[in-house]
Amino acid sequence: MNLVEVLRNAFTFIYKKAQLWAVGGGITVVALGLGYKFLLRPNKLNRVGVVSQLLIHPLKSGRAVSVALAECQPIGLKYGELRDRHWLVITEDGHMVTGRQEPRLVLVSLTSEGGQMCLNGPDMEQLRFPVLQPDNPIINCRVFSSDVQGRDCGDEVSSWFTSYLAAEKTFRLVHFEPHMKPRRPAETESLYPQREKIAYPDCGPIMLLSEASVKDLNSRLENDVTVARFRPNIVVSSCKAFDEDSWEDIQIGDVQMHCVMACGRCIFTTVDPETGVISRKQPLETLKNYRLCDEAEKHIYKTSPLFGQMYTISKTGILQVGDVVYKISH
Repeated sequence: MNLVEVLRNAFTFIYKKAQLWAVGGGITVVALGLGYKFLLRPNKLNRVGVVSQLLIHPLKSGRAVSVALAECQPIGLKYGELRDRHWLVITEDGHMVTGRQEPRLVLVSLTSEGGQMCLNGPDMEQLRFPVLQPDNPIINCRVFSSDVQGRDCGDEVSSWFTSYLAAEKTFRLVHFEPHMKPRRPAETESLYPQREKIAYPDCGPIMLLSEASVKDLNSRLENDVTVARFRPNIVVSSCKAFDEDSWEDIQIGDVQMHCVMACGRCIFTTVDPETGVISRKQPLETLKNYRLCDEAEKHIYKTSPLFGQMYTISKTGILQVGDVVYKISH
């Protein structure tokens, strides 16, 4: 092989390598560009409302406790010793008792003070009992069709509820503790991820509702209702009626949440939170006139009207009244 051929082969080799490097570099640039576009570029936050109320319902079906700030945990809101829907009234055989069966439960308040829980109800003496009672038995309970545990709160508390509800049966109160077997919403609502855990809520840790949606409903009713009828955790102002239906992912402060499903409403909405009287008619009948789901979702919601949205927690943190609510655009 002469010198000319050697030089020609060397040039050809270098030229082909240069082409490969150029193609590879181009692919790398494209990959980096796509990575930035879909993975690294920050989400867009659009202001959609303001938190006007934060409500914790320590006792399932009991009165709400309004707080100025709350910890938002995967299992729900927490303020001091109070955790949302972590106390539950049950029958002696462990089945849940709610305002659907005993409407006067909505008049019972459960608060905390100095390591003690405080029970109050109409025409009843206040009863205090310890938050933690480790020597009391753990009871296996049923909430809807799911098994869950609870620590019995003692005979004195049982007597209080039995006397207050004045039924010909015995009631007991149980408390869900962090180490206990939780419920999995996916067991009853298929839209929830299998990893989600809750204590005694109907189906999820957070329910959000706007003031405007309640106002819209009242424009159709003969007698106004308040947001307390619907027992949300987060109430939002400064938005239009039913805007919350389109908030798939939201951020409030550092907290991020994902909307799993709408909140299907039942007979409990007909219990007046101020009197404890159940009408079995309004506002449920009116909601059914204009808030039913699409035909494609009938297998999920059936005939329940939709009012409010259910969220899971993507990122924990602190919520405060006055926080701006942002819709996250990916």
